[in-house]
Amino acid sequence: MSGMHPLDWIVIAAYFGLIAGIVVWVAKKQKKTSDGYFLAGRNLGWFIIGASIFASNIGSEHLVGLAGSGTTDGVAMAHYELHAWCLLVLGWVMVPFYMRSKVFTMPEFLERRFSPTSRTVLSVISLVAYVLTKIAVGIYAGGVVFSALLPELELWGLDSFWLGSLVVIVVTGLYTIVGGMGAVAYTEAIQTIVLIVGSALVTFFGLQALGGWEELRTIIPSDMFNLWKPLVPDGLQATWAPVSDSRQMAWYFNGNYPWLGMLICAPVIGLWYWCTDQYIVQRTLTARNETEARRGTIMAAFFKLLPVFIFIIPGIICLALAMKGTTGFEKLIVDGQVDSEVAQTAFPMMVTHVLPIGIRGIVVAGLLAALMSSLAGAFNASATLFTIDFYRKLRPKISQERLVWVGRIATAVMVLIGILWIPVIKGGRGLYDYLQGVQSYLAPPIFVVFFLGVFWKRLNAKGCLWALITGFALGVFRLAVDTPVKMMEGFQYRTESFLWIVNNIFFQYYSMIILFVSALVMIVVSHLSEAPDYKKIAGLTYATRTAEDKSTSRASWKAIDVILSLVVIALILAAYLYFVG
Repeated sequence: MSGMHPLDWIVIAAYFGLIAGIVVWVAKKQKKTSDGYFLAGRNLGWFIIGASIFASNIGSEHLVGLAGSGTTDGVAMAHYELHAWCLLVLGWVMVPFYMRSKVFTMPEFLERRFSPTSRTVLSVISLVAYVLTKIAVGIYAGGVVFSALLPELELWGLDSFWLGSLVVIVVTGLYTIVGGMGAVAYTEAIQTIVLIVGSALVTFFGLQALGGWEELRTIIPSDMFNLWKPLVPDGLQATWAPVSDSRQMAWYFNGNYPWLGMLICAPVIGLWYWCTDQYIVQRTLTARNETEARRGTIMAAFFKLLPVFIFIIPGIICLALAMKGTTGFEKLIVDGQVDSEVAQTAFPMMVTHVLPIGIRGIVVAGLLAALMSSLAGAFNASATLFTIDFYRKLRPKISQERLVWVGRIATAVMVLIGILWIPVIKGGRGLYDYLQGVQSYLAPPIFVVFFLGVFWKRLNAKGCLWALITGFALGVFRLAVDTPVKMMEGFQYRTESFLWIVNNIFFQYYSMIILFVSALVMIVVSHLSEAPDYKKIAGLTYATRTAEDKSTSRASWKAIDVILSLVVIALILAAYLYFVG
């Protein structure tokens, strides 16, 4: 690694030693049951839960993709990162239903609310989503980081990109398989600390190398610090009404983050991800009670406010250093334009060129922590979905030990599939853009069935099933149309043909189409068929809660929980008020 000192390697070795020790400790104390392996015995406290949620979310796609987005687009992607309020929705709105149901997975909750078929469909959608996003992106990002930090490394005909991907897979896979959810949660708590400290140091030393915050604001155009620009186009500062200018309302790609898409699509993706996705919600299911689960989400919400400053800002600092002509950053700007591919290496580039000896080891450990935590969460969630939602249903009398073993095999299979998808990601504009695009196609129908299902008791199993199938089909169709353009160099559809239009509709607009179609299908089909048996869904919707449900949930929170939640909201509003260009 360029510029790596023996002290850096000692720090990294100490980090791996700590992780190994935690895994061994968890594996020894963990019960060999499905509860113990997949949900850590449902006995975790609020800090471990909050840190685990944050570490699972803030993974490789953030270190690589979010910093790269900061380099190319400024603070625009902070809209997604300021979705800490979605965690409050999870804790206050959804957690009571999940904790009461005692489920292992989100598809299992959908079965309780609607039907076994709905559970199967969502399990398939979720597994596909993990392959297309979390697993494949995590593996790819590992390769990007290693190729930036160890560009000369080559072994057995493999370059640093593929070697890095394989190292991340093997190490993460081993401790996930051995320790299960307990190892994942406890290691993620340590990784959160390392990640935050390391990334904050990149921001600190980056600003020091540049000459301070004021110098950064002087060099970088003000539009890159304007969170409202993607939401409110020129001429719309005082209104949210649609604009008549065809360039602003075009259904084709005319900018990175169109205002209407950010206004409607971004919150939907946030609520799907934070409130209904197995990958995140599984952490709250490990809580010993509703109080610990809710407080874990509030803790995670505070953590979630940090990425703007420890990931996006370093990307902007990287651009400023390149514009200033700083040695080591020259390749970022080519012919006066930012090279989007090089921008994906902005964070590791900062690590290589601005950090002092010893500190670099801490930050590289943080990089590895993020790579491993996001992948570990995806591995465990995938194994849980496959084992609980598919295998156990086929073999209901299977032993607990056998169930754990099947989960470990499922993890390995998901990894192999993820590797095969890497070439598609490499063809995209950027890692974070790829991730948001795929999530935008898969999220809307899941968001619809969970939130409408909880708030509207009249909606039934047939409506849920057809909403999932219709929305998923629309999403897969868009992915199928996009894939040849990404994989085959020079491939384009005939201009203004139907497939060309589908391919060129900006992903957020297409996501809005899926959202409205899925909601319409669910409502219409439900009202054209019989009403659900309300006794069978007691406690699973707001309208069917019992008096005991209400009193139990009310007793689970105190004034301090409300106050801390309001502080999170106040900090989000403060960030929006500050980043106005």
